Amino acid sequence: MAHIDDPQTQKANLAYIRNSMNEPMLEKSHEHELARKWLEEKDEKALHELVRSHTRLVVSIASKFRNYGLPMGDLIQEGSIGMMQAANRFDISRDLRFSTYASWWIRSSIQDYVLRNWSIVRTGTTAAQKSLFFKFRALRAKIENKKEREGLNDDDRNDIADTLNVRLKDVTDMESRLSGSDPSLNVKIGEDENGEWQDLLTDESASPEDIVQDMKDGKTRSAWLNKALGQLSEREEKIIRDRHLGYETVTLETLGNDLGISKERVRQLEQRAMIKLKDTMGDFVEERSDLFLQR
Repeated sequence: MAHIDDPQTQKANLAYIRNSMNEPMLEKSHEHELARKWLEEKDEKALHELVRSHTRLVVSIASKFRNYGLPMGDLIQEGSIGMMQAANRFDISRDLRFSTYASWWIRSSIQDYVLRNWSIVRTGTTAAQKSLFFKFRALRAKIENKKEREGLNDDDRNDIADTLNVRLKDVTDMESRLSGSDPSLNVKIGEDENGEWQDLLTDESASPEDIVQDMKDGKTRSAWLNKALGQLSEREEKIIRDRHLGYETVTLETLGNDLGISKERVRQLEQRAMIKLKDTMGDFVEERSDLFLQR
């Protein structure tokens, strides 16, 4: 699935790459000072100098992903996003060059972009599956060169699975995906070739009417939940919010430390609060099942 930049874009990319090679290298003490100014003072001028001086690093890492058929400009842009993340997280107290720290973030950002855009078939997002995606070709080439033949047999696939600590099925699936290409939805079908494959696809998503109704029902249920939470004690409400309504679930032990009680006592209070919530919210409807979205 190749993506070819137009000549004007290629020219702009080359100019950017040339300019990046001309950016001056920074002394370690200076780059740490720039990072400090950005992290502590939000000095954008310092951030721009720090980032510009490391654009060659982004270009270098991005160039290693050219074989996936994605635009070089996009790879560089994604790498630059990773470098910005590194600048926001860099620990200036550590005796570490910014380039060493930023390399991981740049590579990770580009890898995520490749996984999202290389194929319409998802390749998986776990660390092991990412490793399989980016290392499969190299391992296959190494095996083929060593055994002086093309293609893999079952023993070869098992060796790759063991090396990368993934299932054999993951290896065979990845081999199939990387050896094939994404079929076009505009391929003609039928004897008269008046139809296309996309004409046979059905939209299984909710209708606009259902979406609007779900939004309305969701707001109603949120109002019920907030009202029910108001019937709990302050301690019970904190437990429910931290355990079930936050972005990340707080452990029983952490809550116990915060509240000055044992982990087992937190669990008991959580169970009691959940019963109270169900009873209170049950009063809002005729049937308990009406509390849940039916889709």
